[in-house]
Amino acid sequence: MDELGARAAALVARYPRHARLRRVGTSRAGSPLLLLSVGHGSRQVLVVGGPHANEPVGGATTLRLAERAVADPRLTEGADATWNLLLCVDPDGLRRNEGWLTGPYTLGRYARNFFRPGFLEQPEWLPDGPDRATLPETRTLLALQDELRPFLQCSLHGVDVGGGFVELTHELPGLAQRISHTAARLGIPRELGAYDTLYWPDLGPAVYRIPPPRRGDLTAAITEAAVDSTWCHPRRHGTVTAVVEAPMWGVAAVADDSPPVDRDGVLRTVSRTLRHDTRRLRRVLARLRPHLAAVPEAAHLLAPVDDYLLVCPRLADEWDPDTDDRTDRSLPPMNTSHLVALRLAGRRLSLRTAGLLHQLVTRTGGDPAGVLAELDRLVDEGCADYRDGCGAHWIPVGRQVEYQTRVVLAAFELAGRRAAAGARSGEPGRGSEAAVPMHRD
Repeated sequence: MDELGARAAALVARYPRHARLRRVGTSRAGSPLLLLSVGHGSRQVLVVGGPHANEPVGGATTLRLAERAVADPRLTEGADATWNLLLCVDPDGLRRNEGWLTGPYTLGRYARNFFRPGFLEQPEWLPDGPDRATLPETRTLLALQDELRPFLQCSLHGVDVGGGFVELTHELPGLAQRISHTAARLGIPRELGAYDTLYWPDLGPAVYRIPPPRRGDLTAAITEAAVDSTWCHPRRHGTVTAVVEAPMWGVAAVADDSPPVDRDGVLRTVSRTLRHDTRRLRRVLARLRPHLAAVPEAAHLLAPVDDYLLVCPRLADEWDPDTDDRTDRSLPPMNTSHLVALRLAGRRLSLRTAGLLHQLVTRTGGDPAGVLAELDRLVDEGCADYRDGCGAHWIPVGRQVEYQTRVVLAAFELAGRRAAAGARSGEPGRGSEAAVPMHRD
């Protein structure tokens, strides 16, 4: 986290006429929320790094984008644009992942040092609407959106295991083709049936339309992003939001759009495995909880554990073809990539929970509940399934960053065309009609 701020300050020192750095807010633990801006155009771009604590690639991408914008005047003066790069919107959460961020990058090390706050502590969500946002990080992001009124907002996310994809609030024709080209050049699998977007409209391969928010219970919100969010808040300003997902460990099969051989059989296996792991994790938590009263930071680790154990049974019922999940909603048509994504998602939930519980045990200074061996088995089983069963392979950080950078630049070009076309047709718009440059390999 400190390195991000230091590198941004160094860039400003090298290019004081083009770049500036300001503190726009303060996190719950007192860390600065830093905005790096490049260019002096009237048309604003907002890029949000670190929206999820376990997804660090966005911070590196903000710096790469700043370097590109400084080096290429077509991205600033030529497009009458200013790039506003929020280095990390959840610095407190990012610090809690530092146990794996320095490497070596193995699935086991990641799982045992993973942290992501509970749903209600994630800065991008607005479960009670923007007027009742309580997190200072969220209020800072909302204020930036209303101050800048950007024509494009990019939220930089990272898939731990799977493939790359993009979620959009507005269609950007041509983006799917750009993603396909970039992914092929960089060896990044495209996720053609992403778990997060199971019920969302497709806008092209690996591109999905974010539906309007709706009210729902907490489990629906966690599993479907069904509540209001800072992705949708700036729609009032005509903003296009792109959520750009880049994988840390790639799985080739998420790009397999062939018809499944045995859809129901796979779904039964995924559901049965998730239920089995959930029962094991609940037993571990019941034994461990009485020993946590004196553990520092226990509440921060327990909040996501409780969230995951709340949603796991619902998801197992939703995916099981033999179970009525009482939602009056059937599963959509599925290809092989959808089934692979659900298998990865089920493992992800149990592996994250096991990793958080593992940290709680180690913070007791021993193993007072006698559960560490079981947690190690759960972590090792999940990692083996990812590595040996799904073929998960580490994607070097430089390639993750370059992929995300190219996708953002493609969205910048296409959203710029969209904004200019809207202004020419008399629709609400901002800024000039300056051409936005093409960025190809």
